[in-house]
Amino acid sequence: MATSYIQIDQYEEVARKTVDPAAWCYVESGSGQEQTLRGNQVAFEHIWLRPRMLVPMQAPDLNTTVLGTPISMPIAAAPVGFQKLLHPEGEATSAKGVGDARTLYVASSSATTSLEDIAVAASGPLWFQLYLFEPRSLSEELVRRAEQASYQAIVVTVDTPFYGRKERFWRQGYSMPGHIRKANFEPGVDPMVSSTFDWGLFDWLRSLTDLPLVVKGILTAEDARRAVDCGVAGIVVSNHGGRQLDGALPSVMALPEVVEAVAGRAEVYLDGGIRSGTDAFKALALGARAVFVGRPMLWGLAVDGAQGVTQVFDILREELEYAMVLSGCPTVEHIDTSFVESATGIRGY
Repeated sequence: MATSYIQIDQYEEVARKTVDPAAWCYVESGSGQEQTLRGNQVAFEHIWLRPRMLVPMQAPDLNTTVLGTPISMPIAAAPVGFQKLLHPEGEATSAKGVGDARTLYVASSSATTSLEDIAVAASGPLWFQLYLFEPRSLSEELVRRAEQASYQAIVVTVDTPFYGRKERFWRQGYSMPGHIRKANFEPGVDPMVSSTFDWGLFDWLRSLTDLPLVVKGILTAEDARRAVDCGVAGIVVSNHGGRQLDGALPSVMALPEVVEAVAGRAEVYLDGGIRSGTDAFKALALGARAVFVGRPMLWGLAVDGAQGVTQVFDILREELEYAMVLSGCPTVEHIDTSFVESATGIRGY
């Protein structure tokens, strides 16, 4: 294993000094009083590791798959919009950096680079994240374009019937710069999300595409079972990075009940609060097949473009390697609930 001695928070510190303060406020803010934003990270501090000793290995094997697609580690890039706030080439640069780290990039509906240009720039596998817009035809067009551009799955975000109240940047007088726009829509078009969809949306989406459907924004066993009954291939346990319902469960706290409810009928992933490879290890132990990282990717993008993004994922990879070696896990398949215990003394959280 390489040893860089660079930590993710160093990228955060440099990015904070590099990025326009208003843009930084937008990226870093959560909704409401930001209880969930804080809780996503704090929850990981209440999960402790139970390492095993004298497990022979040369080097841990981090390779895995997501919906059958090979990736070099179970850490991928979460969908994040408006990336030209941090770098002039925005999402195209992030997609290249993530692909160079040999893992998955999920492109956002709210990207400041078109989904087609992201696909051209990408050097690795791609999924497309879909918001449910009004009118519905806007979402339909995005699905068809993503399929034509060779994206491999549609990630349907279901926790945004309305956009969350970002009170921090309202208090600070933030407004989106005039040159920043959603590149997937015609100039002057800024579609709003819709609250009129129900679970029948998956039947509708299957009428549009044969791509696998992944649902993002699930936090309860009840919704997880409903999603599996609707035939989704994957579930992202997520509270939108603390940017939607303030006070919602931290993602990692919701993960065990979702994993139990799904019972292997779909792949389960986690989004929210991952700041280290050890955090990723804890999520994998609680049943996630992979984790998605958002803000740390943006810090790398702001500091050094594609190379900075790749470096952030390389740091996470190295930290996960250390967690696996020191816990006695030769492969990611060996990571299970026996390796974690919560502060309350309940195994597997």
